[in-house]
Amino acid sequence: MNDTIYALATAPGRAALAVMRVSGPGSTRVLESLTRRPMPRVRSLQVRRLLDDSGTILDEALVAWFRGPASFTGEDIVELHLHGGVAVVNGVAGALEAAGCRAALPGEFTRRAFENGRLSLAEAEGVADLIDAETTQQRRQALDQLGGALDDRFAHWRQSLIGVLALLEAAIDFPDEDLPTDVTSGALRVLEALDQDLAAAFGSERGVQVREGFKVALAGPPNAGKSSLVNSLIDRDAAIVTPVAGTTRDVIEADLILGGYLVRIADTAGLRETDDLVEIEGIRRAQDWASGAGLRLWLADATSHVEQRPPSGPEDWWVFTHADLADHGLLPIGQPYCFAVDARHRGSLADLIGALSEHVVAVLSGGDFPAVTRQRHREILSDARAAVRRAIEGFGRDPELVGEDVRLAARSLERLTGRIGSEDVLDEVFRSFCIGK
Repeated sequence: MNDTIYALATAPGRAALAVMRVSGPGSTRVLESLTRRPMPRVRSLQVRRLLDDSGTILDEALVAWFRGPASFTGEDIVELHLHGGVAVVNGVAGALEAAGCRAALPGEFTRRAFENGRLSLAEAEGVADLIDAETTQQRRQALDQLGGALDDRFAHWRQSLIGVLALLEAAIDFPDEDLPTDVTSGALRVLEALDQDLAAAFGSERGVQVREGFKVALAGPPNAGKSSLVNSLIDRDAAIVTPVAGTTRDVIEADLILGGYLVRIADTAGLRETDDLVEIEGIRRAQDWASGAGLRLWLADATSHVEQRPPSGPEDWWVFTHADLADHGLLPIGQPYCFAVDARHRGSLADLIGALSEHVVAVLSGGDFPAVTRQRHREILSDARAAVRRAIEGFGRDPELVGEDVRLAARSLERLTGRIGSEDVLDEVFRSFCIGK
């Protein structure tokens, strides 16, 4: 981190304004070189002409600088608020290169903030999630994580393990002393309570579903109206609709926002017996996607498939299509998890959309925030819980081995926040960031 990096912090392309960000030990020298004037006051915007090596004016910009470590990266940072023309941005980038800066890698600004102790790894992930947030609830969850809510939760668990370790060390260092029974039993109770907390956090997919979208699969036989229903739900033609059975061969995903949450709805291949190799693969993908969905809508033509209704429940709903052509006396309308629609017309979907919205809100708003938001978190929590379980099973026999398992659990929780971790883990986290962050 001895070099000075730069990147465009706003979206590339023609715009009213563009913000170029420079971070590193040479950032103030670079600003003086571009402006040919002394540094402005810290944390204040001032108008400066930016010049290249030959003295040609590149732009008249607002400039500011932030002295490290009280900055986003913990280093000296310069911001150049430019006019947003492509030629202006390219000219300033060229001048920065000539002044000894290099273009930042994806996520390099946030990685420097992490390595300088300005952010934990979980908070850095919150930055990425906040940038990608498309819904109110994604924004809320990302801000909670960026604000340290996950860190606080992990730190509380880690502190509990440290307390248990202290008791175990006493048992190891003073084996001839009669320690009070309630001391050792209290340590076991802490481990058992922590095991339940870790199990609940690992078992919940709520945080991941808020971040990545709640999955809803449309399944059923060919020509049941799945593609028409998807198009009506999202109010655009995402799926091809024809009278030909088996038109949909692959999983077609589309996004919908319900109750402030992102819902990822999928049109899938019709389920039937077939010898067509392409359709067989489509059916396999349909079954895989449906098995991992939080909710499955089973569709059937109300005019011919009413008697083939599968079991319905909180995760499996029954939707009768072509209801405008069917005898409503034969449809189980009013029963839980059963709906009748004309998939070609969105106006007939009010009850279904309302129920979907209520279901998604009920599932994703339940429980306490913060929730784990990434597969990385779940894998580490699984390792931590395995170590805690071993400690519980070995409690009362060999305190040295129990203590080692408690240490392993604590180290796993440290990996969540980035206190310890390998380079490949850090690379995986930061490579998903956009350039400029």
